[in-house]
Amino acid sequence: MDFSRCPPSRPRWKPSRALGGDPAALAGQAVSPALGEGVSSEAMTTALVTGASSGIGAELARVLPRHGHGLVLVARDRDRLHRLADELAQQHGSDVVVLPHDLSHPDAPEAIVRELGERSLVADILVNNAGMIVYGRFWETDWEDERRMLWVNLMALTRLTKLILPGMKARGRGRILNVGSVGSFVPSPRNAVYSATKAYLLSLSEAIAEELQGSGVTVTAVCPGAVRSELQQRAGMTHVRLLRSGVLDASRVAEYAYRAMMAGKRLAIPDLRTRIQVSLVRFLPRAWAVRMAGRMLE
Repeated sequence: MDFSRCPPSRPRWKPSRALGGDPAALAGQAVSPALGEGVSSEAMTTALVTGASSGIGAELARVLPRHGHGLVLVARDRDRLHRLADELAQQHGSDVVVLPHDLSHPDAPEAIVRELGERSLVADILVNNAGMIVYGRFWETDWEDERRMLWVNLMALTRLTKLILPGMKARGRGRILNVGSVGSFVPSPRNAVYSATKAYLLSLSEAIAEELQGSGVTVTAVCPGAVRSELQQRAGMTHVRLLRSGVLDASRVAEYAYRAMMAGKRLAIPDLRTRIQVSLVRFLPRAWAVRMAGRMLE
């Protein structure tokens, strides 16, 4: 299905609020009738986006208001978040909440949910986009960098989802979008720990999606191929074969991911190249698939 052809809903944001200011309100004090799997975007009012300062996260922050959603933006870079918030406020005429947090800190998910509660805000959409990449051979990479990556890519995602999902379930509506990668499907030499975190993301997403079947809450894992972003620059991997051709535009990935999420799809792969690669992985001997992935990252 080509989600990019679906017409956008009429922009309208009325902030979704819990009955009280306590974070416990997120657990569902305000209960709405159960919504079907194809709930319209107008019914889904407030989106929390992590890793919103650049790349796919920033582009999703631009997509969501066009479809009537208010925003809560989370990232480490306070200044960039505020610049993005100002841009979106000027374009769409609505307030954007900025919550600067470093998700590599173990207490960040609780702090985010506490601040939502203090503002009496409810997250109807959770976008787990924040991520890190550590590039290099496993025995040569820095443990502290990988520890931070594990917290951001794995622990923070899991904890934030666990804190916000009960409220969605109680209200009978919600959307969760988890941003994976082609590494979700095959172990990737020189990205060993990173691809392991993305495999975890896909497994977790599909399992929770099945648990939530019929609840009005859906979980979507979007797994694009190579998307040029600051992540690769920070990881020192802009030279790899994977980034030499067929690199995706973050804005197109974001629009596709949004459409897939709102349609309640469990797995979304935006580009034909990655779909073909994923299909081949299922038939190739495992060792061949891993070797091919490693060559793409040389």
